[in-house]
Amino acid sequence: MPTAPLKEEKSVQPKSSGKRAAAAGFSEAQAIEQAKVGDAYAFEQLYGLHKRRVYSLCLRMTGNTAEAEDLTQEAFLQLYRKIGTFRGESAFSTWLHRLSVNVVLMHLRKKGLPEVSLEETLEPQQEDGPKKDIGARDNVLAGSIDRVNLERAIENLPPGYRIIFVLHDIEGYEHNEIAEMMGCSIGNSKSQLHKARMKLRDLLKQSKAEKAVRR
Repeated sequence: MPTAPLKEEKSVQPKSSGKRAAAAGFSEAQAIEQAKVGDAYAFEQLYGLHKRRVYSLCLRMTGNTAEAEDLTQEAFLQLYRKIGTFRGESAFSTWLHRLSVNVVLMHLRKKGLPEVSLEETLEPQQEDGPKKDIGARDNVLAGSIDRVNLERAIENLPPGYRIIFVLHDIEGYEHNEIAEMMGCSIGNSKSQLHKARMKLRDLLKQSKAEKAVRR
């Protein structure tokens, strides 16, 4: 994988990665086409534009900074090998995102990812209110204002729960897509998401209580 720009481009060192394509005279689409034919600087621009989001995805799915860094590099190595297969049928960011998810899932399978039991019963619904679709958006978690505590709580979820939660509630994948990626049923995906949300609420409540005690 190329690690340095071409010699004539070395003087271009923009502060913002989002401006790199413009600085080199490439749009993202042009950078993609140039990278397909082996342009090292064009590939570096794509890396600069997308590395932060890919790293964030890897970190949220693994909960480990060292693994996230390694998997980010692996995702871009796979991109370097496979960019020639990108046909523009979806947005490049979407295509790269799916590639990155697959890299992380393959890594976790090799590690022997602890499976969350799918035989556990779901927490009982409140009888005095309308039944809730366990795969629907959780407005309480979505409205959390303490972003730091939320991120920490996500990291502390059991691996199986964390992956489903990240894929659905953060990255926006539908349950049918998650089921395909994870090799499970749509019902199992919904079940694990529900349990992940309940566990996450518990972790956030615990964090809030610990803060109150410290005060």
